[in-house]
Amino acid sequence: MSALQSAGAPPEAIQQRNIGAMSGSTRSVWAQVEPLLLQCEKPVRYIDSEFGAIHKEGCSYRCTLLYPDTYETGLPNQGLAILYTVLNGIDGVEAQRAYVPWPDMSKLMRERNIPLYSLESCEPVKCSQMFGITLPHELSFTNVVEALDLAGIEIFAAQRGDDEPIVVGGGPCAYNCEPIADLFDCIVIGEGEQAMVDLVQTHRRAIAEGKSRAETLREFAHIDGIYVPSLYEPVGDDPDLGVRPIDGSGAPELVMKRVLTDFDAMSLQAQPVVPFGELVHDRLAVEILRGCSRGCRFCQAGMIYRPVRERSADSVVSATLTGLACTGYDEVSLTSLSSTDHSQIEEILRRLNSAVDGQGIQVSIPSQRLDGFGVRMAHLVAGAKKGGLTFAPEAGTQRLRDIINKNVTEENLFQAISAAFDAGWRRLKLYFMIGLPFETDDDVRGIAQLANKAYAYAKDCVPDNQRGNVRMTISVAIFIPKPDTPFQWCGQIDAAEAQRRVDLIRHSHLHKGIDFNWHDPSSSLVEGAFARGGRNLSKLVVEAWRRGCIFDAWTEIFSLDRWLEAAEAVGIDMQELASRNLEIGGPLPWSHISCGVEERFLKLEYERASEGITTPDCTFTSCTGCGVCPNLGVDIALGGTRE
Repeated sequence: MSALQSAGAPPEAIQQRNIGAMSGSTRSVWAQVEPLLLQCEKPVRYIDSEFGAIHKEGCSYRCTLLYPDTYETGLPNQGLAILYTVLNGIDGVEAQRAYVPWPDMSKLMRERNIPLYSLESCEPVKCSQMFGITLPHELSFTNVVEALDLAGIEIFAAQRGDDEPIVVGGGPCAYNCEPIADLFDCIVIGEGEQAMVDLVQTHRRAIAEGKSRAETLREFAHIDGIYVPSLYEPVGDDPDLGVRPIDGSGAPELVMKRVLTDFDAMSLQAQPVVPFGELVHDRLAVEILRGCSRGCRFCQAGMIYRPVRERSADSVVSATLTGLACTGYDEVSLTSLSSTDHSQIEEILRRLNSAVDGQGIQVSIPSQRLDGFGVRMAHLVAGAKKGGLTFAPEAGTQRLRDIINKNVTEENLFQAISAAFDAGWRRLKLYFMIGLPFETDDDVRGIAQLANKAYAYAKDCVPDNQRGNVRMTISVAIFIPKPDTPFQWCGQIDAAEAQRRVDLIRHSHLHKGIDFNWHDPSSSLVEGAFARGGRNLSKLVVEAWRRGCIFDAWTEIFSLDRWLEAAEAVGIDMQELASRNLEIGGPLPWSHISCGVEERFLKLEYERASEGITTPDCTFTSCTGCGVCPNLGVDIALGGTRE
C-alpha cells in the first residue's frame, strides 16, 4: 500500500497521479514528497489529482498561484480560483496551485532540501515563469516570506536574477502594499481577471524577445493596474511621505486600480476543484455581485471594490446548478459583500429552492441585512433548518452608528429580531466594534444596553414555553483603521485601552443568557501597524519570520512576544505606528495607488462623521460623488431595482 493509500486518498487519485501530467517529469519532487506524507498532519494538503484540477501538457509558460496559508484555507479563495480558470484558458499557458505547508511539513521539507512545489505537477515553484501570491490580510505577510524561502526564490526582489520567476502580488492588501513592496516584482491593483492575462502575455513576449528582468518590469509598468515597486523611490527620509516614480522610469505617478468593464459577461467558474479533505469553507461558492456602496466609514472593502455590479439572475442560477451538478456539493453559498442587497435576490433564491427541492441541497447567503427583508431572505434559504442568525449593528448607540454611517436603527434591529423569532430562530449573534473614532464610554456601555434590550425583545417574541431556548452572543472586535476609508487618518486604541473598554461591557450587567466574546488585541496591533505603514516595514516582516512568526492568523500559533522582539531588533515601534493619527490631506504611504474613490470624498465623509451626518447608498438613491465611476469608466450595473 502506498503512502497515498494509507493517507486515505481514493484509488482514482493514485491512478491519476501515476498516469497524470507529472509522470515522467524530470523536475518532479514527488518521489521525495510521498514518503513524508505519513509523518505530517493532513497529508491531503500536499497531493494532487482532485476532481476539477486542471492538467495541461506541452505548455511553455507556467504561472503558479499561491494562497499564503494552508490548503484548506486557500482552496476556497474565489479570487485565486477565478485566476486559475482564466489563465488555464490561455493557449500555451498553464496555471498551477500552491499553498504554504504547515510547520510540521515545512520542517521535513527543509531537512530534506525539498523546495516548495505546485500541486498539479509536483515541480518546484522556482521552475515557473511567474509566481502569483494573493495578499488577503496583513497577518499573512510572514507567510509570503516563508513561501519564497521554501521555494528557493530570493526574498527581496532587488536580489533576484533573470532566471527566477516574476513574483506578482495582488488582493486586498495591494492598496497599501508598501510594507512588503520590496518582496514583489510587481503588484496587481484591483481586479485581476484581465490584468493577469495582460501581464502573462506581456511576459511571454518579453521572454521570446530575450529581454532582461529589468526591461520586462519597465514594460509591466505600462499595463493598467500594474504597480512595479522597483521603479519608485521614497519621497523623503520619512517612509510615511510615500514614494514617487524614479526619473526616466516611465512609471505612472498614480496607479489606478483595474476593474472589469463587464462583470456579468465574465464567465463564472463552472467546475471548481473538489478537495479530498474538508475545507474551512467546504461548499460551492458562487459570486453574485461585486462591490458595496452602503458606505460604512470603517469598511475598506466597501470602498476598494466599488462600483456595485450584479450578475443577472439567469447567470447566477445557471452557474449554481452547473456547479452543484459537477461537484456533488450539498451546499452552495451565494457570495458577495452584501448578498441580500442584490436587486434580484428573492427571485434567485426562489428559483434555486425550486430547482433543488427534495435533493437535500442547502442554499446559503453569508450575510443578512439588518432589517425584515434580510430575515425574509434568510428564511428562504434556511427552510426548516434554523441555526443561528447574525446581525452587525457595529455600535451600541445611534449617535455612533450615524458617525460610522451604518444607516441602521434600533428599530431596524428589533424588526429583524421579531421577524427572525417569529420565523423560528432561537439563536442570535450580534457583532460590534470598540475603538471607533469619536467613541465615548457611553457608546461602549451602549453595547451592553442594546444587547440586553435585544435579548429581552427576542424572549418576548416567542411563546412562554420556548423562552429558555433563546440564546444570544455578542462579539466585539477592535477597530483597525484601513487605507482608502474616511477613517484612514485615525489612530487605533492600544491593548490596555481595548481591555478597559471590554471591561466596561463586562461590568454593565449583561444578562446571563448573553454570551460575550471579544477579539484578542495582540494580533490587532500587528495588523494595525502594517495596515498604514510604509516601505521600511519589509525589514520587520523578514525579521519576524526569522524569529518564527508564521501563520499569524492562527491564534494557537501567533506570538506577540516574537513580533515585539523583532520590532525592537530593527528599531520600529509598532504601537506608535498603529496608534498614530495621520495628517488629513498630508502625504500617505499609499498615495500613489488609487481604488478610484477620491480623497476629497473621504475627507468629506470624515467631516460628516464628526458631525454625525449620514450618507445614503447610491444604489438606492442617487450618486453621492465618490468619483469611482467616472475615474474607472465603469458604471453601477443592477439587474433590477433594489428594495
